[in-house]
Amino acid sequence: MNVDEKRAEDRRLIRQARDGDQKAFEALLKKYRNLVYHVMMKMVRNPQEAEDLSQEAFIKAFNALASFNDEFAFSTWLMKIATNNCIDFLRKKKLKTYSIDEPIQYKDDQVRMELPAADPNPERQLLNAERSIMIDEAIQSLPPRYRHVIVLRHKEEKSYEEIAEILKLPLGTVKARIFRAREMLNKKIREIL
Repeated sequence: MNVDEKRAEDRRLIRQARDGDQKAFEALLKKYRNLVYHVMMKMVRNPQEAEDLSQEAFIKAFNALASFNDEFAFSTWLMKIATNNCIDFLRKKKLKTYSIDEPIQYKDDQVRMELPAADPNPERQLLNAERSIMIDEAIQSLPPRYRHVIVLRHKEEKSYEEIAEILKLPLGTVKARIFRAREMLNKKIREIL
């Protein structure tokens, strides 16, 4: 398949995905997943972070699909989203941190950190409990095939490979289902809030 044929196929899949065809987006995901993962891996050098960043890139791309311009290659547009997301992640990760035990040198003086008690106040505990219930209800409302992968991934903290083995599914199907489940959860939670 030459470059023009690949771009024509991408345009067709994008058009179908914009019209709500989940299989078309899964085809794009399958086609570009390795490319995105490879670039994320080069940037973060951590397989789990690279996997999560790849998933986030596809979620962002899916949500922004309406703004995609057919004049450009989908892969270029997708990689721009993925690398920008990864750069944001790296910036947040490298925020300067200070030890809470050591004084901080400020001009000609030293300042000690004073932190409030670590126990959340009753109001915060209540909000956290309500949030947890809301998330659990959103998870329970998912169709079974999506609910199962989310529970295995986020409640039982299984790897993608372990989930594929447990459910006897191809790894790509597991990743696509987790992607779709996260997307559905985000939508449900936004509707509640």
